[in-house]
Amino acid sequence: MKESFTTMITPYKENGEIDFEAAEKYVDYYFSAGLTGIFATCLSSEIFQLSLSERTELNRRVYARAKYLESKHGRPFTVVSSGHISDDFEDQARELNAVYESGTDALILITNRLCKEGESDETLIRNAEKLISRLPKDAKLGLYECPVPYKRLVSKKVLEWAVSTGRFYYMKDTCCDGAEIARRCEVLKGSHFKLLNANCQTLLESMRAGADGYCGIMCNFHPALYAYLTRNFEKEPEKAEIVQGVIGTFGFIEGGLTYPLTAKYSMGLCGMPSALIARNKPGATLDDYAKSCVKQMKTATDALEKTLNINKGE
Repeated sequence: MKESFTTMITPYKENGEIDFEAAEKYVDYYFSAGLTGIFATCLSSEIFQLSLSERTELNRRVYARAKYLESKHGRPFTVVSSGHISDDFEDQARELNAVYESGTDALILITNRLCKEGESDETLIRNAEKLISRLPKDAKLGLYECPVPYKRLVSKKVLEWAVSTGRFYYMKDTCCDGAEIARRCEVLKGSHFKLLNANCQTLLESMRAGADGYCGIMCNFHPALYAYLTRNFEKEPEKAEIVQGVIGTFGFIEGGLTYPLTAKYSMGLCGMPSALIARNKPGATLDDYAKSCVKQMKTATDALEKTLNINKGE
């Protein structure tokens, strides 16, 4: 079964504090749309602008709510979590242990936190092994090619090392290259290490090449379409092509408009309003043009969901 993970966004109150109740409503929304998981305390969560106490409390709330829904409905709902943002090794170890203690199914290591830009794969692996030695021995791990402060793509050597440890279970792939994803899938074949593609334009192509699904921004806008595509791309190939065409086109909103404000506005259109604030974009606002684009996207994707007879909540 292919997976569909959203990247957790952080809702705020008008006074700038995190709205934890709204965050829990987001979790309900993701679950009812049919997603299989959440990537909490990630870049979409604005982790570089959250204190450690805020990161751990947000993660705790998301994890607790997800596990409640999992237990109540008898359907797995995975939460993977990152949150190590510091340059200093000791601080990173402290951050990751705090996140783990707040609850998660896997700790995700940000590749650009494991070495400085331009340093070798050997340095990354050496630093990663040192960091892992400071984490709980039973903690499942993952990798995340976070684009901030710089994007460190995973080489074949690093991927082979990760597989060899037996500790890694998830990877958020941000290479945005279908051919490279296919090569990575060959490395991962036969292991329990799942590759989740963050790039919606190459999603269908990547799943056909062996990728394990999607983990990305656009599940904050129309998650049911991603849940549908990851479940049905093999048995309904013609419909899958249509869904891919729609999500691939709308996916360009990621870079064209002010994310995550667009996602927070979209959540408001779905009945879960929060303040249109983003700490990673201080002073940024959504103009009428951006709001209109999000509304138009929702109109179109709602219609497609209806045509596909997607029954949310099951």
